[in-house]
Amino acid sequence: MTQVTPDWAAYVEQMEQVLGLQLDEARRQELLTQFSRIAAMAEPLMDYPLDDRLEVAGVYRA
Repeated sequence: MTQVTPDWAAYVEQMEQVLGLQLDEARRQELLTQFSRIAAMAEPLMDYPLDDRLEVAGVYRA
């Protein structure tokens, strides 16, 4: 499966609009840095091969 690198700048811009936020450039850059760090930490987990026969987690219903 091919990994797609998210466009974090576009994501932050969209979330600013959705949430009605106005971030200055310094805060926007810090968010981009943090998203890149989080993505780097998650990469080994996302690359871990799983057996196709594994069942997906159930959905909790109260």
